[in-house]
Amino acid sequence: MDVKKIALLVGALVIAVVTAVMAKNMFTGAGAEQANAAPVVPAGPKVLVARKALPVGTIIDAESLAFQAWPKELVQNAYYTEGAPDADVTKLIGTVVRNAVTAGQPLTKGALVGPNDRGFLAAALGPGMRAVTVPVSATTGVAGFIFPGDRVDMVLTQEVQGGGDGPPLKVSETVVRNLRVLATDQRIDSKDEEGKTVVKTSSTVTVEATPRIAEKIAVSQSMGSLSLVLRSIADNASELERAVAAGDVKVPAGTNPAEERKMLLTIANQPADSNTTYVTGGDVSRFQRRSVPGRAEAAPTGGASAAGAPAGASNPGLVTGPVVRVARGNNVTVVPVGAR
Repeated sequence: MDVKKIALLVGALVIAVVTAVMAKNMFTGAGAEQANAAPVVPAGPKVLVARKALPVGTIIDAESLAFQAWPKELVQNAYYTEGAPDADVTKLIGTVVRNAVTAGQPLTKGALVGPNDRGFLAAALGPGMRAVTVPVSATTGVAGFIFPGDRVDMVLTQEVQGGGDGPPLKVSETVVRNLRVLATDQRIDSKDEEGKTVVKTSSTVTVEATPRIAEKIAVSQSMGSLSLVLRSIADNASELERAVAAGDVKVPAGTNPAEERKMLLTIANQPADSNTTYVTGGDVSRFQRRSVPGRAEAAPTGGASAAGAPAGASNPGLVTGPVVRVARGNNVTVVPVGAR
């Protein structure tokens, strides 16, 4: 092969290798330089946001709020910013949501109302609900273990005199179920300044009720003694499942799971005055009555009464004790039970 051609070929290969190395170094340097020049966006201040959806009337607790970084140019003066004197979360616990807040939305200063603010109790009530206060004692108020936010049943204990002789009928009846406790005395929070739960016997308890149930509670206070019974947290779910299975609660067709869950949750939190139960004195003790004392009936005058009166009765016109009324055509005879 010609030496001249070989020399040209070797020179071309050397030039190609040098060009490739220079191109690689150039692109590598440009990439590194571009990466170093990328601007770093500084983190904005942290604002208080809702960790979950907060409907109107929700009482704020420690799990409701959290601080989250927010773009500086979007921060408004109405937001609670971390480090501000009015952004202490411990001081916001126990306040009530006045305007609905969605999950992840910053909390504004006008969205909450405190216990000392005007309209606090009205904000704590759900739409169409009423606040009713009932007197309680250490016995009827579960020894102070009822706190705001709990669910209770209301039991009425009374004596029914009837019209006859003998002791009155003693009876207790669950008149209302699933009432939400709004306040005990003037306290809407069960914790002290250090965040510890305080058990304190109250003299009054304020509950949330519908207008009709509020009327029933007002009448019940004049009929006898009212006692509050603390409900389990799991009771609402189990009762709702039974109501759905029985067909008492119907879910519209085409409802998505989120809407269905929201609707069922609303139904489960409603107070109820149906399907109530009762217990009489006879259910507790064999020496108590099971029915209201009845009024003794006077036997009709005339021949029928004489025939129906027991032999030797001093007053044949009045029959006492259990009787049987026997009708023969137009004649009615009152026959005492056990008489011959």
